[in-house]
Amino acid sequence: MDDASYCATPAPAPVGPEADAGPPFAECVLCREPTEYPESARGATLCPVCAWQEAGRSACSG
Repeated sequence: MDDASYCATPAPAPVGPEADAGPPFAECVLCREPTEYPESARGATLCPVCAWQEAGRSACSG
């Protein structure tokens, strides 16, 4: 069994301008950071950090 792809190292993720080559992302409505959603997403879009903080606030409010 001589499969060279078994131990192949994945290519590093692009850094810099190449990393932004994806579709335009919507801004978070709280901190204006890019979210995981496209610009065409409807509703209040939150970045992962603000979504996590919002979930914690709503879970602790009685």
